Amino acid sequence: MGAVAESVFTFFFKYSPRLFQRGEIVLAPVVPAPLIVLALLLALLLVAFTYRQVRGVSLTDRALLGGWRALSIAIVLGCLLRPMLVLSTAVAQRNVLAILLDDSRSMRLADVDGATRLSAMQRTFSDSSALMRGLSQKFAVRVFRFAADATPVAGASTLTASGSRTDLASALDAVRDELAGMPLAGIIVATDGADNGGSDLTASLRALESRRVPLHTVGIGQERFSRDLAVAEVAVPTSVLTGSTVLLDAAIGIRGAGGERAMLSVEANGRIVSTDEVRIPDRGDIVRTRLRVPPLPPGTYQLSVRVRPIDGEQVQDNNVLHSMLEVRSGPARILYLEGEPRPEFAFLGRAIATDSALQMVGLVRTAEHKFLRLGVRDSLELLGGFPTRREELFQFRAIVLGSIESSYFTGEQLRMLSDFVSVRGGTLLALGGRAALAEGGFAETTMADALPVSLTRARADTGAPAVALSVRLTSAGRAHAALRLRDSETASAARWDSLPVLTSVNNLGPLRSGATTLLAGHAGGDASADVPLLAFQRYGRGMGVVFGVQDSWLWRMHASMPVEDATHATLWRQLLRWTVAGVPDQVDMSASPSRVGPGEPVTLRARLVDSTFVPVNGAAMIARVTTPTGTIVDVPMERSLREDGTYTARYVAPERGAYALSAIARVGRDTLRSVPTGILADDLGADVEQAELRAPLLRRIAEETGGRYYPLSNANRLVDDVTYTESGVTQRDARDLWDAPAVFLVVVMLLGMEWAWRRRRGLA
Repeated sequence: MGAVAESVFTFFFKYSPRLFQRGEIVLAPVVPAPLIVLALLLALLLVAFTYRQVRGVSLTDRALLGGWRALSIAIVLGCLLRPMLVLSTAVAQRNVLAILLDDSRSMRLADVDGATRLSAMQRTFSDSSALMRGLSQKFAVRVFRFAADATPVAGASTLTASGSRTDLASALDAVRDELAGMPLAGIIVATDGADNGGSDLTASLRALESRRVPLHTVGIGQERFSRDLAVAEVAVPTSVLTGSTVLLDAAIGIRGAGGERAMLSVEANGRIVSTDEVRIPDRGDIVRTRLRVPPLPPGTYQLSVRVRPIDGEQVQDNNVLHSMLEVRSGPARILYLEGEPRPEFAFLGRAIATDSALQMVGLVRTAEHKFLRLGVRDSLELLGGFPTRREELFQFRAIVLGSIESSYFTGEQLRMLSDFVSVRGGTLLALGGRAALAEGGFAETTMADALPVSLTRARADTGAPAVALSVRLTSAGRAHAALRLRDSETASAARWDSLPVLTSVNNLGPLRSGATTLLAGHAGGDASADVPLLAFQRYGRGMGVVFGVQDSWLWRMHASMPVEDATHATLWRQLLRWTVAGVPDQVDMSASPSRVGPGEPVTLRARLVDSTFVPVNGAAMIARVTTPTGTIVDVPMERSLREDGTYTARYVAPERGAYALSAIARVGRDTLRSVPTGILADDLGADVEQAELRAPLLRRIAEETGGRYYPLSNANRLVDDVTYTESGVTQRDARDLWDAPAVFLVVVMLLGMEWAWRRRRGLA
């Protein structure tokens, strides 16, 4: 409701609409209500009898005149019921009022009448301001600053806007814990709404709602910049194998720059490794683009995606976004099992032979109970064929299952294959073939649930010829890094369209719920006949993949393929790198958040499992932190009681730069190490990436807890509004409504209408 409409409402009904929303209307009759009802009935009968006796007047006139008179009498008698607005108000100086002031980096932006958000907030919430004086007269005021967490402060003047992360949920929880046991009447949060802490805000709001603590929000800043470019989002893998090309998906926010061009660059530890130029569309607020980063040496990298400022840009602090990337040296071991010698095995092995980051261990059945072993570590590895022990199978990061029937495996081995995906977190890639998938009898096995397509039934005629399929990219496949065959997306799609057809002998069932198709096979006719050739799904901690063709080697040996063409090798190297990316080790290390400001805390978390991937609780665990200057700090980690096999620690990043983290576990005489990961400490402010005032979020937060949202210019209205609360020490305040101007005006209007109509009809 606008200010004018609210003023008009208050004039007619005595009180503002905010009070009607907070209170409840009750009746307190001055005489017993039955007497008032009886008097009303008698008055109505008297009016009806009186107008019935009038002669020479039409029935319509009598009905109008009688109705107006009866309604005016009813309103007057209704005032005897004494309607009242009952409000719950805080008892003065008996309650605590918490005020949370945003102290994050985004408050340094100067978009409030030429002043910074911080200075505007400090003026409004200074100790000498009218707002704070008014609140202090009614409440015991407690002021907190918040960014990553909330801490008490003496006043707004102590704020420096130095926090790089805003976590409103954690701040609310901290204030609630700090003031536990005190009569908390309400909370005021002054912020721009930038919240990138990642905590569950809904749970924090529900906790306040259950205690009936209203949360009032004060929005600071502009909701929409007139001219601005911002790196709003960057999707980048957390780790890749050495030699991998990294594809970054960036989203650029646009304000007032339609039709222009934006220059983008990617920096790895401060060195530019990729650039691109993007044409900004005339319409829309977001433009998405993909940036290609060439292979990097092993190590921890700070990746920075930067957009060059444009002329007249209001805010430039949001023109860069940082993330971390870990390049792992490998080799990642992959087990490939084939039931018979066939070209697919040989050509796949040649495709990745020169890739030092991948090591394929091959098992090819040459006769009953006899296997050709390739790439084994010693003469005893896999001597009996497919592993029979979990620790032997779980040493691999991915399994490629070729054309081999399910009856080859024991029931325990099939369960191990399923657990390899769900428990170990590995990837199972099932290829097509005459003894694979449903045709191999896997439909009723425990392993089938891990695959992204339903194995409903085998083809009726096992001797039927293979079906020729034209392979095409789906929309998901077009954006997938593993299927990028050329530098640009357009060139890559054109290359896929030109590839020879492949064949399939498998009846590939429908896609499972939650699975994604990357390549579809088309046999001609209606496009609805397409089958999911390359599809994947998450299953437990790992991933199941199906590539339902039997002769991808044709993309190397077909007559239409040039001798020097590397499509087949490129595809398989990228596919297999994708299958091992993100597969956990026995020791896994993570940090939350992964980006902080100097001096802000980070929660380190390590997960430890044994060789069968069963959680281990009794280890001695430390986190080894390598600072930007090369100093090594060992941080002891304690076992977490929330989850078996997890260990946690708290670390404060003292300086700017990229930190390398790894976990070292000592179990008995064994020492296990995690793959390094990283955190980034900078003072640019991660919340600056979404620098515009997020008023809709602040309105929702306030409404869900019974509070209200205020622009900073209207913050003084809080002095009156926060008094009305159901939390803390309260009293009931009843206010009469019968004497509202609207009641008098309605009665006068009804009587005036009656008199005017009588005069018009010559009855006056």
